[in-house]
Amino acid sequence: MKRLILVGALVGTLGAGIGQAQTRPARGATASQGAAGHTAPKPQPETGPAPSAPSGDVVLGTVRLPKPVKADGKALPPGTYQVRVTGQSASPEAKGQTPSLERWAEFVQRGQVKGREIVTIIPQSEVDKVQKDTPPRPNAAKVETLKGGDYIRVWFNKGGNHYLVHLAT
Repeated sequence: MKRLILVGALVGTLGAGIGQAQTRPARGATASQGAAGHTAPKPQPETGPAPSAPSGDVVLGTVRLPKPVKADGKALPPGTYQVRVTGQSASPEAKGQTPSLERWAEFVQRGQVKGREIVTIIPQSEVDKVQKDTPPRPNAAKVETLKGGDYIRVWFNKGGNHYLVHLAT
């Protein structure tokens, strides 16, 4: 019985010592610094100027959609469409995105807007940071089905900017 009490006391003493060690600041750190060892956030890299996009409506070109898709939740049948970017910013605003770089793209057929979807505008200087595929040639477009087949990406390279539209299949 004495051994059991002695072992219990020893375990209790060691457990209390470990709990105190976990709440103490690290060696050489003050109580205000805590265990992390620093008081100020790490310096952040400087940000460059906000990228700019063309203002107003921009005609991007013509594309052929190989299968039916949905643009802004509405059906868009396969066919050839002229695509233009409107001057209207997308809403609601996308968090972390420059508002002028998220706008509406219209898919026009025989002079009528058949559908519209959000287009993301990426300046030439930043395209390598967000895209791994080979971009289309300047003033050209590329239509491709993405992995899994759930989306079609329409990608334009025009006037020093890349325009990406993702359409659900």
